[in-house]
Amino acid sequence: MGLLTGFLGVGGGFLVVPVLLLALALPMEYAAGTSLVVITLTSAAALAVRTGVGSTPDWALVVVLTAVSAIGGFLGAKLADRVDTNRLTAAFTVLVLAVAVYTAVRALPALV
Repeated sequence: MGLLTGFLGVGGGFLVVPVLLLALALPMEYAAGTSLVVITLTSAAALAVRTGVGSTPDWALVVVLTAVSAIGGFLGAKLADRVDTNRLTAAFTVLVLAVAVYTAVRALPALV
């Protein structure tokens, strides 16, 4: 999975979540939660490794992205309570396929 996400240049969650849904038959909540835990651990490890190396993050941007992500998560949870899980799964599938096609189209010229 890591090789594929590195090759395509997209976050692993776009590929891991559908695999967890289809291959392991996990419910959407568990698949998304598992992906978020992995992203959190990977990000924390990357931050720990880069600490003290001379490269500092733009903390204002980090705070803004964190706040927007938290708000988006809250609003997404509210939406998920109101919309049928099958519809959300279908919408997520369409989103993943659209991102995959877009990424492939953008990456294709570099491969040729």
